[in-house]
Amino acid sequence: MPGPLSLRAEDAEDMTVVSACLQDAIVTLGDMAYLVEERRFVLVASRFLWEEEGSGRRSRIHTGVSFDEVTGVRMRGINRRADSGRILELLAIDAEEGADERIVTLVLAGGAEVRLEVVAIRCHLRDFGESWPVTASPRHPVADDS
Repeated sequence: MPGPLSLRAEDAEDMTVVSACLQDAIVTLGDMAYLVEERRFVLVASRFLWEEEGSGRRSRIHTGVSFDEVTGVRMRGINRRADSGRILELLAIDAEEGADERIVTLVLAGGAEVRLEVVAIRCHLRDFGESWPVTASPRHPVADDS
C-alpha cells in the first residue's frame, strides 16, 4: 500500500487532481469550517482510496483539506442548522479562474454545493491515521442518454 497522500494545488489544473482523489469522499457538515479570521476553509473527509481499487483492496482514510485565501463561502442545498449531522458525498471539486474572480466549488450529491470565493487557488490535502477496509466501492448510476 502506498504511503499517505499529501497534495498541494495552486491552479485549476492542479485542482482536477485533488478532485479525482476526493471523488466519493464522505464528510459531515460538522466537519467543515470557515475560519474567517484566517481566511481558510477546512474539512475532514473519509476518502475512498481509489489508488488501491485495482489491487482488490477497498479502503477509506481520513483526509484533511484546507483552502487558503478564502474571502467568502456560500452553500446551496444545505441548511447549516437542520443539516449539521447530515452525511454529504463529495462528487467533484470545480475551480474557475477568471480575470476578476476565482471560485472553487465543492459539488455534493443531491445537488448541494459549497462555493468558495478565493483570492488565489491554494489547496492542501493530507491523509492522516490508518486506512480501514470497506465492503464496497462507490457506484454511480449511469444516466440514460436516450
